[in-house]
Amino acid sequence: MSDVYVYVQSKGGKIVKASFEAASAGKRLADALGSKARAIVIGSAQNVADLGKYGIATAHHVADSAFDNYSQDGFAVAIANIAKAGNAGAVLFSATAQGRDLAPRVAARLDAGYAADITELNGSAGKISAKRPVYAGKGYVNIEIDGVFVASLRPNVFPATETGGTCAVENTAPGIGRADFKAVVTETLAATGGKLDVAEAEIIVTGGRGLKGPENWNLIENLAGVLGAATGASRAVVDAGWRPHGEQVGQTGKTVSPKLYIAVAVSGAIQHLAGMSSSKVIVAINKDPQAPIFKVANYGIVGDAFEILPRLTEELKKIL
Repeated sequence: MSDVYVYVQSKGGKIVKASFEAASAGKRLADALGSKARAIVIGSAQNVADLGKYGIATAHHVADSAFDNYSQDGFAVAIANIAKAGNAGAVLFSATAQGRDLAPRVAARLDAGYAADITELNGSAGKISAKRPVYAGKGYVNIEIDGVFVASLRPNVFPATETGGTCAVENTAPGIGRADFKAVVTETLAATGGKLDVAEAEIIVTGGRGLKGPENWNLIENLAGVLGAATGASRAVVDAGWRPHGEQVGQTGKTVSPKLYIAVAVSGAIQHLAGMSSSKVIVAINKDPQAPIFKVANYGIVGDAFEILPRLTEELKKIL
């Protein structure tokens, strides 16, 4: 079986957490297929050798300064060229914003099938299969692709497992010209003011429509501040314009899997549950005892969030 290639994304010169998850998934798939896991790293990532801890045998590093800024066309051509040169059997991406942008472009250049946002990946007898949610998480479909298998993996679903080992880092020329850079990102503005990203955070406090308005969001921020947590929001809150889309948790937002998830005044629609139900410990605060969020919660408080949150925040301040 041909080798499994994993696209590794970096941010600020460091590999992002979701790419270590994809690397681990690629290693497990390669083991099942009797092949090797290799990585494609583009840009000025400083910790490429760390990929060896997650089972990557070789990292093809494109360190050309032309790739310091993101270009969807330039990156896609480079990844496809490296995968072709290595006769890749599979190319995996993490389903981050960048991964979702690149994966179908690479699949098209490889004339390959594409499975998006998968939650399970298996290999046996030289064949690869995957599972992905459909109908807002109400069901799942199994996918098999003939030829090169290109897929994006939902973040925070596949565990990043350190297996030890070393990684050979090879500086690689992607074999493309300036004409392939049709558009380049020259500046990225962060709208979150330096706050923790919900996709990376170990503790998340999420607020829902039951908070009644943006003027009450300080209740969420105060609790998050005490816990050192990121703040999340339901789709209804984001649609109402109370919070930016970058904080949205759920099917159409970000998938999270923190150690602790506190849902405040969130009813728990199926789309929201699809994005956070894999959290290690879930605490729900809602005045409706029939709210669906309680079905997935480890701990539940039935009551008024406007009364509970200030008291909870003060008690946690004393303890912490």
